[in-house]
Amino acid sequence: MKAVTYDTYGPPSVLRFEDVDRPVPRADEVLVAVHAVSVNASDWETLIGRPLYSRIGGLRRPAVPILGSDIAGHVAAVGPAVTRFQVGDEVFGDNLERKGGFAEYAIARERVLAPKPAGLSFEEAAALPQSAVIAFQGIRGRVRPGQRVLVNGAGGGTGAYAIQLAKLDGAEVTAVDNAAKLDFMRAVGADHVVDYTTTDFTRAGSRYDLVLDLAGHHSVLDHRRALAPGGRYLWVGGSVGTLFQVLLAGPLVGRQRLLVVRNSPSDLLEMAALCLAGTVVTHIDRRFPLAEVPAALSHLGEGRALGKVVVTVT
Repeated sequence: MKAVTYDTYGPPSVLRFEDVDRPVPRADEVLVAVHAVSVNASDWETLIGRPLYSRIGGLRRPAVPILGSDIAGHVAAVGPAVTRFQVGDEVFGDNLERKGGFAEYAIARERVLAPKPAGLSFEEAAALPQSAVIAFQGIRGRVRPGQRVLVNGAGGGTGAYAIQLAKLDGAEVTAVDNAAKLDFMRAVGADHVVDYTTTDFTRAGSRYDLVLDLAGHHSVLDHRRALAPGGRYLWVGGSVGTLFQVLLAGPLVGRQRLLVVRNSPSDLLEMAALCLAGTVVTHIDRRFPLAEVPAALSHLGEGRALGKVVVTVT
């Protein structure tokens, strides 16, 4: 089968488009014939090996030779312990544990997959798993009507979903990203937009009931300035320094903690239902064929993606 592989951390030029053996499912594993796979910040980080936490399991060289976790396709084969799916079923899910999505076939554990709703295309389904579930777990159930929510790093896939979910819950939403993404964030539904290259949201004087930080690089003391009384800060991604500050000192200086995202097919299906109803919209910025995965990763890694980037495989 064709796959995009790598064996050393570095820029997209380290990737190779080549023939590799098709994997064989064992036990509770499912072999998915991949139709589409979306590109996430986690793919970029695990490609370049930064921040350091992206090297967990492979400090000197990548632990998994094929990136790509958000897969959508049909079941090509199943292991002997699989009970929920059979050959031919259409499935999607976040295969972060095994990755392997930038290939014609990928192995996934049965428990991370969900049946793909018939009303979603494979591209739309592939855009959802990681980004939509992060947004769902970061926003849903945490926001009341009239509250003020800030999403930092809001111009990508997760941010676009988070803006829409916060608006659905009645929040006043401020979205932060680079200048090229301001119009996009307004179009998605943000009430206010901030260009982080000219304005530091932690020093702008506004206070928020919830800060969902997808690109955290400030200190915990900076975060405290941006929180309203009783407000909460959730770190999703960013620098290692900020990660450790939030982990160790966040609870001491205010309601600051990491958002521990669970791989949840049920949350994924709830987001899919919102998309099918037209309540939430998936914004696919660009589509790339499998052979152009390096270009797809560059587009996202250089901060140019507006919403989701999707790779079409078959």
